[in-house]
Amino acid sequence: MKTTRIMAAALLIAGSALTPHMAQAQQQAIERTDLVQNDIGVPGREVVQVRVDIAPGAVSIKHSHPGEEVAYVLEGSLEYQLEGRQPVTLKAGEALFIPDGVAHVAKNVGSGKASELATYIVRKETPLVVPVK
Repeated sequence: MKTTRIMAAALLIAGSALTPHMAQAQQQAIERTDLVQNDIGVPGREVVQVRVDIAPGAVSIKHSHPGEEVAYVLEGSLEYQLEGRQPVTLKAGEALFIPDGVAHVAKNVGSGKASELATYIVRKETPLVVPVK
């Protein structure tokens, strides 16, 4: 019985130690650089612009935004899966409109780094990225 508890504790500790590394790996696979955040002429709304760099094979979490997004692919190939729609693959120079609150996932389907310029018109004082299960 004592051996079982020791083994269970050891596994729990080992698993806990891996969790931060997995989160860090995800953060390194997808890197966000904030460029602009400013009020606009619509009360309670703001514009946010972000450069998103995505490593080969990396996939974002399923998420939504509290407003509209325009995703413009700067380099590479990105596949976007918007909830209720067929996946679409965009290459550098192509753009996609993502409506307010629509859950989606982005995946780098190319062999090199992919980058997008994400422009959001969102409600102020709300989280920009809302994870969806």
